[in-house]
Amino acid sequence: MDWGAMSRAARDAAYNNTLAVGNAAAELHAAREQASAAFRKAHPEHLDLRYGRRERNSWDLFPAANPDAPCIVFIHGGYWQRNAKDQFANLIGGPYARGWAAALPGYTLAPDASLTEIVAEINAALDWLGAHGPEHGIKGKVVLSGWSAGGHLTAMCLGHPRVSAGLAISGIFELGPIRDTYLDEKLRLTDAEIEQLSPLRLPMVGKPLAITYGSTELTALVNDSRNLHVARSASHLPGALIPVAGANHFTIVHELRDADGVLTRQLMALF
Repeated sequence: MDWGAMSRAARDAAYNNTLAVGNAAAELHAAREQASAAFRKAHPEHLDLRYGRRERNSWDLFPAANPDAPCIVFIHGGYWQRNAKDQFANLIGGPYARGWAAALPGYTLAPDASLTEIVAEINAALDWLGAHGPEHGIKGKVVLSGWSAGGHLTAMCLGHPRVSAGLAISGIFELGPIRDTYLDEKLRLTDAEIEQLSPLRLPMVGKPLAITYGSTELTALVNDSRNLHVARSASHLPGALIPVAGANHFTIVHELRDADGVLTRQLMALF
């Protein structure tokens, strides 16, 4: 893309996943939220556990039968300014069905929090999980995962000592272009944040990180995933690049939701 020659409307469209998918996006959102509500209702024992002082600073935990089982920590998306953990609980259904524990952290949304503060909240949540997870039946290795904005937060927090590996789904790893779009109206990114919170501009973390995207996603997101994998490969770091054939930005997560999904199988392969 010739970013400098593009109009504001074209730049906005380059990151507008809902526009790219069309009417199907609303149907997919509604189905996911309904299934997530049912999943939380069926597993109510460890919901909304506080890790911080702000309203959204809480965890939903779904321990496995074996406390030492691996745990997927899934960070929700919404371009750091929409959605909530409650709406994504069903997306850990695949690994949960295979005997893994699962956990979903909430975080404060922009503009009520800067991106710097959001990253700090995820790290604080992981601190809490390390200290208090065992009393809720979660003691095993953690794979940090997330979709869209959650993919970015996965890459940013991969270095946390509680995390053993990562799975970044349809993430954004270079923030510079974001400031030229509608997304920055709430994010209000600073020069320092673009430098310090763009995973592609940072030293690579030496832990396994699988990176995945849908083959029909927007070019900007596809390129970010490919570029991050190239950068990690140049440093000889482990982790597969997984293009999911035919998936768009919203259907790719079905591959984690389902016990036999591509991403569920990749997750199992991380250990």
